[in-house]
Amino acid sequence: MTLATLKQVLDPALDGGYAVGGLVCLGWEDMQAYVMAAEDIGAPVILQAGPSCRAHTPLPILGKMFRHLAEQASVPVVAHLDHGYELDECREAIDSGFTSVMFDGSRKSLSENIDLTGQVVQMAAPHGVSVEGEIGFVGYDAGENSHGTDPEEAHAFAKASGIDAMAISVGNVHLQQESATKIDRNALAEIEAGVSIPLVIHGGSGILVSDRTELAKTSKICKFNIGTELRMAFGAGLRAAVTSDPDRFDRVSILKETIDPVRQAARSVLEAFAAPDLRA
Repeated sequence: MTLATLKQVLDPALDGGYAVGGLVCLGWEDMQAYVMAAEDIGAPVILQAGPSCRAHTPLPILGKMFRHLAEQASVPVVAHLDHGYELDECREAIDSGFTSVMFDGSRKSLSENIDLTGQVVQMAAPHGVSVEGEIGFVGYDAGENSHGTDPEEAHAFAKASGIDAMAISVGNVHLQQESATKIDRNALAEIEAGVSIPLVIHGGSGILVSDRTELAKTSKICKFNIGTELRMAFGAGLRAAVTSDPDRFDRVSILKETIDPVRQAARSVLEAFAAPDLRA
């Protein structure tokens, strides 16, 4: 159980009534911490390279980092491109060894979103790479407003695009530092009624942990993207490491001290998704 595709970890989650964490990566320390946390509890994990991660580290390097960690792991690890906005970006991720790509056409019309996402599916299929798409727009805290997913459009998008998982907008918001989001259960139920693939929630940090657990067990939501609360754990760990010894300057020793707090935070995140212990 090492390198896996998104489909390989989400289809069992859909059947088994649990979810998998899509954990947002920014550097080597948090990547290590996430895999350690997953191994601690025997859960699968999705390592995600979003736009800010890719702006810092090139995709070919990230692909090698993700694959190296996956190949050493005792649990399934997915190497996932998060929010790919261009076909070329998805192609580069596939060429760089990613096992899953998300094409984000959520700002486009339904027809254009279906067309472009379908092209990514066709591009990915020969390589055995999974594809996540998004319908409706998930906004940003203190930024762009969300546009809720229309259930009929979601049904059409899932059927016509050929995606393996579908991200939806049902009250979730990116970059929230407090758990204040209320998921629109009626909209979710209408979306679920017409799709058979796993659903994805972006902006998972804004959702109460108890709600994440309940949704993982009772809905078709099989993937929660979690970034903000883990970045906050890293920031707190980094500040503690720096201020504990003002004379210390070696970045390796400083950054090493962020791994354990992020590992503990990630473990709490993953435990809430109620995945079975794959070590059993």
